[in-house]
Amino acid sequence: MSEFVRICGKADLPPSGEAREVSTGERVLCVANEKGSISVMDNVCPHRGGPLGQGMIEGGKLICPWHAWAFDLRTGEAAHTTMARVPVYEVKVEGEDVLVKL
Repeated sequence: MSEFVRICGKADLPPSGEAREVSTGERVLCVANEKGSISVMDNVCPHRGGPLGQGMIEGGKLICPWHAWAFDLRTGEAAHTTMARVPVYEVKVEGEDVLVKL
């Protein structure tokens, strides 16, 4: 059964319009902030393994820095095909903690 785990503090969140890599245990996640809405997804692009947390946000999509594949911040679905998807995790903020259901 999945449970919420702390991945960072509110102060560690990226500014609006940016993404950031966050390590939690052995896993690295991509945390994105679009106009105050926080999204957390796997950090690995399914195309060639690019680091999504180093990408940029544009129009509700996270753009991989290696080959510009774009993923919806809410669903993780690739913009160009429904066959590619990045897992997106439920996130909540409690006090100063950012928690994700893994």
